Formats: sequence, C-alpha cells, structure tokens
Amino acid sequence: MEYLNYILLALVVIFFIQRLIPTKGVKNISTAELKAELKDKNKQFVDVRTPGEFKGNHIKGFKNIPLQQLTTMANQELSKEKEVVVICQSGMRSQQASKVLKKLGYTNITNVKGGMNAWN
Repeated sequence: MEYLNYILLALVVIFFIQRLIPTKGVKNISTAELKAELKDKNKQFVDVRTPGEFKGNHIKGFKNIPLQQLTTMANQELSKEKEVVVICQSGMRSQQASKVLKKLGYTNITNVKGGMNAWN
C-alpha cells in the first residue's frame, strides 16, 4: 500500500513539473522586451485571461481569446503564418496556451513571462 502512495506522489510531482517547464520551441520574453515588439504588425497578440480580467485591464493591441476557448477559436482568429505572442495574468495560463497552440500546428509562439503582473 505504501508503494502506491509513492507512485501517486511521483505522478503528482511530474504533473506539476510539466506545467512549469517551458514548452519546447516556444520563445519566452519579458514585459520589457514585449514593449519593443508591440508595434510589429507581423505579430498577433493574444490575452488568454477571462473576458472579465481582460476588461478590467489589458494591453492595447491584444486580442482576448480565453484559454478555455483557444482550441475552438484559434484557427478562426489567428494566422499560422504570423508569430503569436501570448499573455495572461502571471504567465501560467499563457504557457498552457502556448502548448495548445503548438498542438494546433502554430510554430512561431512567444510567451510573456510574468504576464500582466509584470507589466508596468
């Protein structure tokens, strides 16, 4: 029985580590670096927070596609030909969003580290 507890603990640890490890092939930038990129018309800026969070505070030029709707809306709203820059509140949901976009076939993805919490 104790053996099962170790296996369960190991699975939980692996689950959380996978969420923290950056996605292979996804670039990570700081909010300072983001400021320099906001004027680039060849990039698509996506905020994956909820509509309420987005309405409360967002960066001009970002489109709100909540994480829960990303799988269904990405191909309608985003081009695979352009870089996708993803932000959320802390950087966790945008990291998940980067993984979702990767699975959907997007190849040029950038995650904003620290999210809106790091934005001044």
